Amino acid sequence: MVTDRPGHATAADSSDGVEELTRYAEQRLVSIFQDFQDPSQEWRRLFSELLGTFFLVLVAAGGGMMGQAFPNTISRTAAVVAPGLMVMAIILFMGKVSGAHLNPAVSIAFALRGDFQWRRVPGYIVVQLVGAALAAWFLQAVVNVSASYGSNYPAASYSSWDAFLMETVLTLGLVSVILGTASGAQNLGVFGALGVGGYIALAGLWGSPISGTSMNPARTFGPDLVSADFGSYWVYMAGPLVGAAIAVGIAFVLRGRGGGLAGSAAAQGALFTEAEHPDQR
Repeated sequence: MVTDRPGHATAADSSDGVEELTRYAEQRLVSIFQDFQDPSQEWRRLFSELLGTFFLVLVAAGGGMMGQAFPNTISRTAAVVAPGLMVMAIILFMGKVSGAHLNPAVSIAFALRGDFQWRRVPGYIVVQLVGAALAAWFLQAVVNVSASYGSNYPAASYSSWDAFLMETVLTLGLVSVILGTASGAQNLGVFGALGVGGYIALAGLWGSPISGTSMNPARTFGPDLVSADFGSYWVYMAGPLVGAAIAVGIAFVLRGRGGGLAGSAAAQGALFTEAEHPDQR
């Protein structure tokens, strides 16, 4: 029963209050999703990195695991080309959100170069590792083979040191391509995705027999975590990090300090809030 006695809310007052609260909630939700330039929107970038790394590892680790589940159906060529195509697609569909690093070595390289804030690196690395682990767990649950078949290991007739050197050199090339296509006149937009994806496929075609061409600590971390086997993980953590650091040094020799506005935009996506070296073009 509706009452309008003093001190008692009417049904109309209650309805108005609910409508006002609903409008406020809607406005707040819209503002959260529209305010791209707000630094507090880092969660959006982190989600982008998690999702992108999930899809990368889904394909990269999935090739070996699907090959184990369905023998003679997936060739080595297909298994190493697929991650390159996936990275190309990821860069195109979410590169403007987070920069599409998908790789701790890339995040660290951008920070070393001065195109990405160091304070943001730990968050990127954590979600990249989480995305990789989720992909490996999903594959193991669905494909029903051990995630170890989707990891990377030195070839039987080669030492861990050989695999380390291969991962270092291959990552040196990968990060050089990434930094090169994120600098000034070389910032080629969609062609950057083609360059990075093409390099990953090319490196896999000739380098995978020795080390598996991970070039990414997160890519190997996921399957190793799910299969609880970190016996060779140091190769796939140290090799890419050393290769990335050397690539930053080479980028300095070739182009100088930082990638300027173009480099910051490529490293941080369209949502970036700071250019570390705006004077550099």
